[in-house]
Amino acid sequence: QVQLVESGGGLVQAGGSLRLSCAASGSVFITKAMGWYRQAPGKQRELVAIITSDGTTNFADSVKGRFTISRDNTKNTVYLQMNSLKPEDTDVYYCNIVVITTTTRSVGGYWGQGTQVTVSS
Repeated sequence: QVQLVESGGGLVQAGGSLRLSCAASGSVFITKAMGWYRQAPGKQRELVAIITSDGTTNFADSVKGRFTISRDNTKNTVYLQMNSLKPEDTDVYYCNIVVITTTTRSVGGYWGQGTQVTVSS
């Protein structure tokens, strides 16, 4: 089994910053792509940022220049640094980590439990 634990969400004023973390544990052999998504009530989950195993990153147009994504492979952890936050960034943020497991050597994507980010105007 693989478990993902997110942390770092909260309430911040517009223009402020937050840093989200997501750590994978359990039967993790190798982590592949790591990403952050967000979802508002009644809407589809959308990609915010992704980082591949070789460090290549990609961002949604709405967050380019404001958000950065990084990873620590020694800790199986992905981070999302969010700066210059706007009220429209308010959502539940979910991490997703693609893992090769120690047990079956299969590849699977796992989701975190979600963390609320609220940006007040």
